[in-house]
Amino acid sequence: MPPLIDPEQIRFDASGLVPVIAQDAASDRVLMLAYMNREALEQTLESGWVHYWSRSRNILWKKGATSGNLQRLIELRVDCDADSLLARVDQTGPACHRLTPTCFDSVSEDSLPSATPGES
Repeated sequence: MPPLIDPEQIRFDASGLVPVIAQDAASDRVLMLAYMNREALEQTLESGWVHYWSRSRNILWKKGATSGNLQRLIELRVDCDADSLLARVDQTGPACHRLTPTCFDSVSEDSLPSATPGES
């Protein structure tokens, strides 16, 4: 079980969000950047499965709920200013909605979305 983080210590921005970097705990590879609100953080801590806040759809979402590409929380770290998080995870399948292992894999300009993508 990951060490507990007190949501009260997190400095959410004016929109009530905090950026979260997801990192593969086994390889240390950076997978993606997303955001959590307090509810997403609490759901993540309660369930052990990473939840995010979708800025495009304005909903809470469990990573991989529809795609099966789940993120099991291994460890959650708070940065020195308590205004960003590092989620070390056990990633099932690709992390990116483009079906690439990470959101930072090289892509051609043709494959970049023209609108805000849906979360996987």
